Order: sequence, then structure tokens, then C-alpha cells
Amino acid sequence: MKKHVANLWLAALLVLLATVAGLLWEHEQTVRLAASVESLQQSVGQLASGIAQMEYAASTTAAATAANIAELSRRQNVETKSQDQLLQDAVAAVTPSVVSIVESKEVAKLQVSYENPFGNDPFFQGFGVQVPVYRQVGTTTEQVGAGTGFIVRANGYIVTNKHVVPDTNASYSVLLASGKQESGTVVWRSPTEDLAVVKIPGTGYDTIALGNSSTVKLGESVFAVGNALGQYNNSVSVGVVSGLNRTITANDAATGQAETLTGVIQTDAAINPGNSGGPLVNLEGQAVGVNVATVQGSQNIGFSLPIAEVKAVLASLGI
Repeated sequence: MKKHVANLWLAALLVLLATVAGLLWEHEQTVRLAASVESLQQSVGQLASGIAQMEYAASTTAAATAANIAELSRRQNVETKSQDQLLQDAVAAVTPSVVSIVESKEVAKLQVSYENPFGNDPFFQGFGVQVPVYRQVGTTTEQVGAGTGFIVRANGYIVTNKHVVPDTNASYSVLLASGKQESGTVVWRSPTEDLAVVKIPGTGYDTIALGNSSTVKLGESVFAVGNALGQYNNSVSVGVVSGLNRTITANDAATGQAETLTGVIQTDAAINPGNSGGPLVNLEGQAVGVNVATVQGSQNIGFSLPIAEVKAVLASLGI
């Protein structure tokens, strides 16, 4: 009997041990499964993050590619644009800001009469000898000179050559591209360079863009705009930059004075009497120089002051 009871307890103990071992194994498997699930979740999260990064990179690449394609298309359009079109566009942009400057001055008004040079001497009467005698009977205002300038500020500031507006006793009229005429006041004359600044009343004027004369290159296409021969407003002559940093001696035909100019730009664009003070312009429609002189008796040799000098002057004047 006692042996039978002991066997029962042993059997029960074995069942209990088997149950506990099963529970421990099940717990271990549950822990392993949970760890696997967590690892799987982390992998899924990393995969999702990787996919998001790939999508962002793809969208960024697509945007960059689209921008590159647009830039290449723009460059191709610029390259295929003909030289004539560039020139025509630049001329159209510039000419509204180019003006003619007319110098006027009071001069003696003379009256001519014919008289016997021997007066009332009876011995020389009746020979019919008469000579003209001029007498002043007042004054009249006449045009004595003409040149060119270009508007650099919308409130009416104009750059020109000093030899276009040399006389402090003269009056100056400015003829705009629109045909309107304004009275001009000389606000500054350079003591050393052939530059001057003129002011006209009003605001809202078309202006010319000022370029960078330090980047001008030999052979670069340029054109000059001005009042050619003092008669033909907004005449355009085309050429190239044929020399840089030239030093010349310019003679003013009106005053007979000579002036040495340094660092000037040489061009074969025609610069005629009357378009002095006008702009030398590149194909981007930017003024890179101020036309100042030409070599008398030669063809296609003209000179322009670098626009950098104009920029420095405007800055110093606070304009």
C-alpha cells in the first residue's frame, strides 16, 4: 500500500515537472517570438525609411533634371539667336535713352550796308566803289554746337562729353527720343576727363543700363548711338572693340585745346562729329563706354571712355 502511494506521488511529481518544463519552454518561445516580432518591426521601419529616402532622392533628382533641361533649353535658345536679332534687341532697348544736346548762344546781329571807302572826299566821288560795312543792331540766339548724351537716371541725369557742353555762358537744349525738348542744366564738368553731367527737369525717363567695362574683350561686338553730324538723331553704327587701354591726345576743334585721355577703348564703330557723348553699347544693351573722339582723316578709328569712370563719377556725386 505504501509503495503504491509513493508511486502515485512520483507520478504526480513527474507530471508537475513536465508541466513546469513545458511552461518554461513556452515562455522562452514567447520571448523569442516577441524579439523576432520587434526585430521584424525594426526592419520594416528601416525599410520604410529607406523607401522614403529613395522617393525623396528620386523627386530631388527629377527636379534637378528638369532644371538642367530648362537651363540647357535656355542656353540653346540664346545660342541659336542670331547676331542680327541680338543687335536689333539691344538697339531697341537703348535708343529711348539717347538724347541730342544742342548748344545755343547769343551772337551779334549784324546789318550790312555798302559805302564809299573814301568817305566824302570829292576826288573819289562818282567812281562807284562800294565796300560792305557791318554794324551790330542787336543780338540773336543761334545754335553753335550739337552733340549726344544718354540718360542714366530716371529723374533726368544725363552723361555726355565735356566738350559737348563747354561754355558756361551758353544755354543747352535736350531733345529726347520721343521728340520732346527740355532745357538742360550742366551740373558737373570733369576737371581732368572729357565727361560732364547734365540735368533735365522731370522724372520717369527711360535709362540705359551701365555695363562692366573691365570685362570688355578684343573683338567683342559693339555699336555706337548718337546724333551723327549734329543732324541725324539716334544714328547707329556697328563694329567691334579693336583696342583696349589706349592713350590718346584729343583736340577740341572749337577751343583748340588738347587733352590726354588714358585707358580708353578703341572701336571701329563709326564715331562722327555730333555723336560724341553717346554710348558705346554691347549686345546685351549695356553701355560700356562714352564715345569721345575719332582720328581725323582716318576711317573706323574711334575711342570711348570706359563706363567705369562714369560709375565712379555718379557715385561721387551721389546720383
